[in-house]
Amino acid sequence: MITIEAFIEKLEEEFEDIEKGTLHPDFDYRKIENWGSMHALIIIALVDTEFDISLSGSDLQNTQTINDLYKVIETKMKASD
Repeated sequence: MITIEAFIEKLEEEFEDIEKGTLHPDFDYRKIENWGSMHALIIIALVDTEFDISLSGSDLQNTQTINDLYKVIETKMKASD
């Protein structure tokens, strides 16, 4: 599993409209300007590609911060071992 800092860097690379260094673990990612279903799909695709983990819409609805999201990914990775 990568560090949360590396995860944040990957998120910032995916979201072209976010300036690098803006995101942090306690950032409410749904407060990204113009947040919408496209952003959610980008996160789901990123996690699937990078970690081979499937996130659901419910997973995203049940998280608020980047740290919350990271913990869900961590839990799913441990469960798949």
